[in-house]
Amino acid sequence: MIDVDLDFLYGWMNAFIWPFVRILALIGAAPFFGESSIPVRLKVTYAALITILITPAIGPLPDLPTGSWASLALILQQILIGVSMGLVIRIVFGAVITAGEFIGLQMGLAFASFFDPATGANTAVLSRLLNVVAMLLFLAFNGHLIVLATLVNSFEALPITASPILNPDGWGILFEWSAQVMVSGMLLALPLIMILLTISLSMGILNRTAQQLSVFAVGFPISLMTGLILLAVVVPQTAPFMEQFFEESYQAMARMIFQLAP
Repeated sequence: MIDVDLDFLYGWMNAFIWPFVRILALIGAAPFFGESSIPVRLKVTYAALITILITPAIGPLPDLPTGSWASLALILQQILIGVSMGLVIRIVFGAVITAGEFIGLQMGLAFASFFDPATGANTAVLSRLLNVVAMLLFLAFNGHLIVLATLVNSFEALPITASPILNPDGWGILFEWSAQVMVSGMLLALPLIMILLTISLSMGILNRTAQQLSVFAVGFPISLMTGLILLAVVVPQTAPFMEQFFEESYQAMARMIFQLAP
């Protein structure tokens, strides 16, 4: 016969709450899982199902009262771990949005922006287009499954312990990886920027030689049509670049997890 007492209930609650907090934090911060179009109840339910499935494989958990300050500190630690893992993947999509901003600025579409529920701010139309393409590639490359597998493996590399202290070297990897927002965003937009910048330079030279010709009346349609043609050519060729970019993000996530271990 099983005796149900307070310590027994604390053990079951802790076995669910601590992994659940890390999983829910990642689902809320990661792309695709954390989209604002997905209801919050569905996210919580999904996190609870994953927790129930992986809890038996997590291993021993610290013996702490659920309502203690030590337990609260441990919950905050799990939130930081889950959010940081989600931000590593979110940086990839931030680079894609930045590339769309660069391209739209050269094409003359910087003013064409609208409210994007995914980012919670006004986003250029080209950034939204590239973001959708990147999301489809993320799913086509099974990125959502790799993120979940990395999350499950994180409980082995960074187990739930009574000490809430994390190694600050892991945050250094996250800050270093955040530089990819500008670097990879510029690399993604560089083919279009070079051609469109050449067209703008040609329009400037033409304006100096034939001053009666209005650059705004001629240059904008040329830049716009050239940009659309280049997008139709370049966007289908971005799959290898994005695949390598996603692979680098998974490696950065794994390095961050190992470095966070005290």
